[in-house]
Amino acid sequence: MPIHQPQQRTDVPSDRTGVRQAEAALVEHYPRLVRLAYVVLPPGLGRHRRVLTAHAVVQRALPAAGSKASGPRVPAQSRRTGPPAGAEVASADRVPAHPAYGWVRQRVLRAALAHERRPRWWPGRLPAPAALRPAVPVVWGLRLFPRAGGVDELALDRALSAVDGPVRAAFALHLLEGLDESGVRELLAGAGAADPAGAVRRAARLGRPDRAGAQAMLRSGEFDPCTVQTSPSDLLRRRHRVRAAAVAAALCVVAGGMAVAVEEGARGGDEDRAPAGVFAPVLDPAELMRTAAERWADTSRVDFTAWPARGGRTDDDGLLGRALRAWAEPSESVRVSTTPGTAAVPPAEPPQLLFADEVDGAAVVLFHDSADRVVRYAEPLSGAGGAAIDFARTDDADVTTGAAVVVSRTADGARFLLAPWIAESTTRDLLAPNTPGRPLEVGPDGVTAEVPRPAAGGACETWPVLQLRSSERIVEKHAFLLTDLGELAPTHLTYMPKPGRGTPARQPREATGPDALLAWARTACSLRTLAGSGVRSVNNWAFAEQKLPEGGASADWVCTRADTWRGPGRVLVQFLAPAASPTDPATVIADRDDTALCSKFGQHVLAGTHWRADSGRWYVLGAGSRAVTGIRATGEVRGAAGGPTFAVRAPRDADVELTASLREGGRLTAVH
Repeated sequence: MPIHQPQQRTDVPSDRTGVRQAEAALVEHYPRLVRLAYVVLPPGLGRHRRVLTAHAVVQRALPAAGSKASGPRVPAQSRRTGPPAGAEVASADRVPAHPAYGWVRQRVLRAALAHERRPRWWPGRLPAPAALRPAVPVVWGLRLFPRAGGVDELALDRALSAVDGPVRAAFALHLLEGLDESGVRELLAGAGAADPAGAVRRAARLGRPDRAGAQAMLRSGEFDPCTVQTSPSDLLRRRHRVRAAAVAAALCVVAGGMAVAVEEGARGGDEDRAPAGVFAPVLDPAELMRTAAERWADTSRVDFTAWPARGGRTDDDGLLGRALRAWAEPSESVRVSTTPGTAAVPPAEPPQLLFADEVDGAAVVLFHDSADRVVRYAEPLSGAGGAAIDFARTDDADVTTGAAVVVSRTADGARFLLAPWIAESTTRDLLAPNTPGRPLEVGPDGVTAEVPRPAAGGACETWPVLQLRSSERIVEKHAFLLTDLGELAPTHLTYMPKPGRGTPARQPREATGPDALLAWARTACSLRTLAGSGVRSVNNWAFAEQKLPEGGASADWVCTRADTWRGPGRVLVQFLAPAASPTDPATVIADRDDTALCSKFGQHVLAGTHWRADSGRWYVLGAGSRAVTGIRATGEVRGAAGGPTFAVRAPRDADVELTASLREGGRLTAVH
């Protein structure tokens, strides 16, 4: 009888040979593993930290020689090693079939997902424990970020930031690794994802309808942490020290700081010592980054990094030191507030100083740091009130979303610090669309006069906004609207016009034209529901225009989409019936959270409502976006119509379900 030897497992490198194979697989396929980690890691880390963390995750994936680590079974590549249907990939991009690669990939995936996983007892304001683990590589003095892509790549990045880690992982494993759904579910389960099947279902909705285009974008430089650009972390005023002296001084500071920390811990310390665990130069006002006054006009990156330090107290080391210490370790007397999704953790390196001066009875300091945050510190000039520190996210800010920051807020209004590229500033009322804007006074340091705040409650009678115009040195004749929703960074308002008027709008445009102002006059009061939710921009998309039954006038259908700094979006679908006043509020017929609807990755929308004609008869109305070719009603009332609009007689409370057919195929259900 032949004797069969036990078959050795090949899916787990558990001996030295296996470790060497895993090392070879890691080195050979390092770029693809780092790209996978980068896509899965939380976008809230910021681009610089996400690049470094992606490299750290992959470099830590290899176990020590002789390790007895074991892992779950790697999904068989034979199920599908090619790209998704409809996409072609060069042979160099095909997924390696060697089990050692699958094992390393499993460990990379598990580690990347851990950066978003918090234990129940973990404080909500802190990053996940894995994100606090010291890691190499470490870069000082430079900020790293992948090459900037186009508008489509940015939209995909925002769509990915709106979902959780397992969904991003499923999306990447399908489009980058070529796994089928069962393979993705199996790999996610092995990496510790709570709901692999749900993650796969949600990932399947991302990037529709152009999945091949989404795959190409994932393989572009926007998501390549191995091909990065750099910018200096200190744009000006780097101290010209002898390198050897700087190294020696740093070693002395570290050694002395440790000794002082031990001694101070024994005797209680005092209020001026650096918080424990924070490297001294981070809290040294002399190390703050400062940008040259004209940098904004001579750079391709027009955002907060181009702001100079302004104000009369930018050289007040006492004020700046108190602000930095309050940031690093706020005492119980310091009030801390954060925009949703913003980490209130100490800076990893000396931040950039934007402003320091006295405003409305308080000393105010504004910082910007490498984690894409704006931080505001304020302390009263007199009285017993405590200090306050506020954190806001500013990921991928640009000419508009990096154009202003609230520097002071009172019960009646707010003052803004404007970007240096703002050439003209006015205020206008969204509920008075035909009234021209009024000039807004701006001081030599960029601080505006007080701008009235939109009423948070009661009657919605006015909605003040800023109308700013950028300098022609960076963009010609570019005016835009910002509104205050109660946070540090004001919200950018945009507009997409009705279909059928020239070339279809592919991207939001500035909401300064007559049609945009008329649409916002009907929908401005709905902005109240967005206050305090960390909204970056709000777009009014007039996706349909409908001729009403019985010879009535036309009505507009608008999808109002709010995008937050952290990614998730909220959508209000509103019906603008004919009205006697241009400011009569629209009717909200659908309200959806955490959705891609009405964005680059949710281009099709269908909505319906009940409407009463002047005759007293009731109708069910429906309307869809440009690609809708027909609408059908089922339920208590049945009917069908070709084209993007629909109307049928129906009782007032009739239960009707609307569906639509799309030009490229497929069906669409009305949003509720």
